[in-house]
Amino acid sequence: MDTIFSNLTPAFVKPADGSPLIVAGPCSAESRQQLLDTARQLAATGVRYLRAGVWKPRTMPGGFEGRGSVALTWLREAEEKFGLQAATEVANETHTTEALQAGIRILWLGARTTANPFAVQEIADAISRFNTENGHAGSPVAVMVKNPVNPDLELWIGAIARLYNAGITHITAVHRGFSAYGLKSYRNAPHWHIPIELHRRIPTLQILCDPSHIGGRRELIAPLSQEALDIRFDGLIIETHCDPVHALSDSAQQITPDELRHILASLSTRRNTVASEELTRLRGALDQLDDQLIDILSRRMAIAREIGALKKVNDMTVVQPQRYEQLMASRIEQAQAAGLPAPFMQRLFSTIHAESVAQQARILNTSGTDL
Repeated sequence: MDTIFSNLTPAFVKPADGSPLIVAGPCSAESRQQLLDTARQLAATGVRYLRAGVWKPRTMPGGFEGRGSVALTWLREAEEKFGLQAATEVANETHTTEALQAGIRILWLGARTTANPFAVQEIADAISRFNTENGHAGSPVAVMVKNPVNPDLELWIGAIARLYNAGITHITAVHRGFSAYGLKSYRNAPHWHIPIELHRRIPTLQILCDPSHIGGRRELIAPLSQEALDIRFDGLIIETHCDPVHALSDSAQQITPDELRHILASLSTRRNTVASEELTRLRGALDQLDDQLIDILSRRMAIAREIGALKKVNDMTVVQPQRYEQLMASRIEQAQAAGLPAPFMQRLFSTIHAESVAQQARILNTSGTDL
């Protein structure tokens, strides 16, 4: 996969001292004074990249939807006064063209936009046209691509590919979590395995974590930031406001620049990637156990297919609800006694059972001569 993105370049330059890259700023550019106050305080903390929404896509109409293109001049003023580089969200061709003409050179695609291939292509084409017409004058256009609303890795990679195929090489991915229905611990579920797989598929891609949108509450920003750094994300994008309590959008998940300073000071960056002898031994033990798990699962599925053949001969249905409920209750009880959490075992055995049912169903739907 990485060969497809052979000329990929990070949108942001990481600090020379190895500390995490930080992009910070308010959810929305609410007023010139609010943006400049926030930018001034952020610059004093050492932050060099300023984020602020100009056009705000809201779930329901009637909320604050941004100040529009007038706020682009505030972003440029913040850049010039405080030596920052500003980024803003674009969702269509008009946004993109206006932002680029105003001099903004870092754009981002929100989760809803990433999920819409037509919108992504429209934005990619607009940037490509701008580059052609202006001869790539000045700083190259860089784009942050947030993950789509739903946990779809291919959709995320597809958005990155559309930009790259349009000649845009300065690209950074942003993990902001995935929407889920109902009550939950986080505003957007992290599903850490998805950005980890993204990194495996495109190793040269710079990836930032957005703990503000994952947590949805300011008290979750610090622990989520540390978790992201432990997974070796390249940096963080954190919503920061000079007066978050009175913010016009996403008030609960924004922090002050001073709070940002304290959070950054508390984070640990684990730089040692060389495995010790003991770590190598433990990893070897895990590999052996994984081999055993694969062998056990293979044997379990073989038995499931035998059961499927018996059900076919005896004209039985594949799913036996009472048996399933008994098995699940028993396995979870065993697991808890062994110190394993019930939710994990519920997910594990649901997956194993689903595959067992699928294999039995294939047996039942196979003609007798094919068995």
